Amino acid sequence: MKAQKGFPGFPAGKLRTTPIPNLFYSELLPAIDHLGELKLTLYAFWVLAQKEGRLQYLRQSDIAGDEIFMQGLDPREQESQEILADALERAVARGTFLKATLTFADGEEALYFLNTPKGRAAIEGIECGDWNPTGSEEHPVELKIERPNIFVLYEQNIGALTPMIADRLREAEETYPATWIEDAMRIAVENNVRKWRYVEAILNDWDKRGRDERENRGDSEKARRRYVEGDFSDFIER
Repeated sequence: MKAQKGFPGFPAGKLRTTPIPNLFYSELLPAIDHLGELKLTLYAFWVLAQKEGRLQYLRQSDIAGDEIFMQGLDPREQESQEILADALERAVARGTFLKATLTFADGEEALYFLNTPKGRAAIEGIECGDWNPTGSEEHPVELKIERPNIFVLYEQNIGALTPMIADRLREAEETYPATWIEDAMRIAVENNVRKWRYVEAILNDWDKRGRDERENRGDSEKARRRYVEGDFSDFIER
């Protein structure tokens, strides 16, 4: 039997890292009782963090093509494929992944998204039919409705971009749905409060109390007053 090679340790110097939400450690990790599902979940964080573009998802065929990862599931090819299929089902059932099955000219294919605001928004767009096949084997799907890059949205509505603001924008993009950010910026413009802290306050308020989409369809003056009174009044210049 061939002896396994030990891990030599992390090298000195700055290393690339993969962001993983704290909720993974406090809620998901204690609940996952299947090694294949655990490996797949961690793998998903790593792979999706490296993907570019606004639509980030996994496909079973892509994962199966990663020889190193599949060897880690099981050295035997057939067994590793079965473990992967089982792990995907478990991750979907647990709610870690969201699954969308699309029909192409050559058949159906499943796309797997992390259950994040961006993942949920992508699933919503796909369910509404707002997607197109690209003909590309690597990126077979694109959404019809491409939302503005958050940096462009900020510069067009709030002001000049700084490195500190850029970091906060990236954090907001990972935390809140794109529609919330756009609507919060619109409210800031309507109330002439072009400050990112004001936009953040609106987003935080929606996150805490829940957002009632009917606000935009009801009494517009009442809705406007809500964002210039109370805690929001500190941002208004008198």
